[in-house]
Amino acid sequence: MTGLHKRVTVGFLSIVCLLFFSGMVSFLELSHLSRDTGDILEANRRNISLAKEMLDAAHEQSVALIRLSVFGERKYDSLCRASLMRLENTLSVARNEAIDKSFLDSLAFATTELRLLTDAYLAFGESERDSETMFEGDAKGGRWYSNEYQPLYGRLTAAIKSYMTSTQSSLAPRAEQMKKNAYRAVTPVLISLVVMIAIVLMLYYFMLIYCVNPILRMNKGLDDFLTFRIPFVVKGDLKDEVLELKEHIDSLISIAKQK
Repeated sequence: MTGLHKRVTVGFLSIVCLLFFSGMVSFLELSHLSRDTGDILEANRRNISLAKEMLDAAHEQSVALIRLSVFGERKYDSLCRASLMRLENTLSVARNEAIDKSFLDSLAFATTELRLLTDAYLAFGESERDSETMFEGDAKGGRWYSNEYQPLYGRLTAAIKSYMTSTQSSLAPRAEQMKKNAYRAVTPVLISLVVMIAIVLMLYYFMLIYCVNPILRMNKGLDDFLTFRIPFVVKGDLKDEVLELKEHIDSLISIAKQK
């Protein structure tokens, strides 16, 4: 491979390699950005789903306890226990999946309090709950629900709602990280663009100085020789294939003059 051919080939291969490299880097960074966005959305969806499950379990347990304590419907004992177990199981799943468990401390504490209060109430049999030692009829059961259970239930639901919105606090640093990832994805393209512009300008200058201008001078020299019989002379520094072309033209002119 001779000089001119080699330089042109190297120049265009450099552009191709830069395009390929910048495209691959941008593709990888955009893949990371897409994965981070998906993780954030999935974590938020999962957080809301678990919080909804806990709210439903707490509401179901509250309704069952109302039917049990206020209206004296003993058949709701099993539903009350099942709802509380459902709440605790969902809380356990949330604790296992959570990265930052600090938001679950108040929720776990409220759930434990609710469990102790409910167990204390359910520990008494039907005869004890009807006796004067525990609750005197529906009126006293209603007072117990309003004075003891309902404040604790309010704290529990507030803790669940706080957990539901806990992912919002992590959105700011994640958004900042995604912003940095976006800049990292764009930066290789911008750098490659600047480098490619520089390479194209260098190729243009190289082709103009070492290829186009010499060919124009040789063309003018040949035209002057054929038209006015002016000796073929090309001024300037010629290199590589252009110099070989000029020498071949000189040889042809010499052969023509001899004939």
